[in-house]
Amino acid sequence: MHIDEILRQAIAEKASDVFFVAGLPVSFRKQGVISQLNDERLLPADTEVLLTEIYERADGRDISKLHQNGDDDFSCAIPGLSRFRISAYKQRGALSAVIRIITFDLPNKDELGIPDYVIHLADSGKGMVLVTGPAGSGKSTTLACMLAQINQTQRKHIITLEDPLEYLHRHEQSIVSQREINVDTESYVTALRAALRQSPDVILLGEMRDYETINVAMTAAETGHLLLSTLHTIGAANTIDRIIDVFPANQQRQIAVQLSMVLNAVVSQQLVPTVDGKVVPALEIMTVTPAIRNMIRDNKVHQIDGLIYSSMKEDMISMDASLMNLCKEGMISRDTALKYATNPDMLGKKI
Repeated sequence: MHIDEILRQAIAEKASDVFFVAGLPVSFRKQGVISQLNDERLLPADTEVLLTEIYERADGRDISKLHQNGDDDFSCAIPGLSRFRISAYKQRGALSAVIRIITFDLPNKDELGIPDYVIHLADSGKGMVLVTGPAGSGKSTTLACMLAQINQTQRKHIITLEDPLEYLHRHEQSIVSQREINVDTESYVTALRAALRQSPDVILLGEMRDYETINVAMTAAETGHLLLSTLHTIGAANTIDRIIDVFPANQQRQIAVQLSMVLNAVVSQQLVPTVDGKVVPALEIMTVTPAIRNMIRDNKVHQIDGLIYSSMKEDMISMDASLMNLCKEGMISRDTALKYATNPDMLGKKI
């Protein structure tokens, strides 16, 4: 099959990912479950043909980088089909790829089950809002919904720095400048420093990866901009610890004070299978209150989980409370709630 035919079928079946791996048939991930397109196993020569077609569709991207390094990440749009994020790699000497399907339409927060409160965290004019969770937990989708809220209701300059671009935002009320790392700029740090000189109101940083990026991001949030970003952490306390631990020991005290002043909220999410075979986000939400600012500043981050766990407000809810609510609403099963819980024993007693 030609690459366009495979991708068209994946879109028709509402798959989220397409897998090309030698030794297996073409596979789709649908609602978190991987299934095979047919019984025809791909040979190394087949995967090379498919990947060559993908590279040609990506404006003739040079495939030699993949041959030399063994890894390559990029995105491309195919008119009439969709936008795709491609992670190409070598395994057992054969070329392989996982393709994430990104629709041209922006995600609908109501269909996805993202609460209004989370979307309105983007209404804050300054500070830092972080969306965290494991890979594939919908962090980019939640951030895209937040940006759409700003774009539709406020006259701002939004700058996104992504690797690669996932959702395309049209200029509505706001001006939206979308920059792709390694295409429009050389790195997150370079683009982030430049963004501070481009009169931004909102900066979306695809991922806070390392010390240098986090350092500049903190400066951006401190100088009166709203900074939205992601980390691959689970839970608010873990997120705060990860940011502080990135810095040298002699700077950690200063960074804790700085973070306590700029952090607005941490949303930690995971996608949970529903009883009807779909997925729904379970969300831990931590809005930074004066008490939490003191905990961050006074090196008492370990107390934050207890504070969140004991609260039942919409702006301060634990992952287990979110799972319990989904279970009570009949959206997920009891077993699913316990499987994804941080404290299954306690949640089991509550349910």
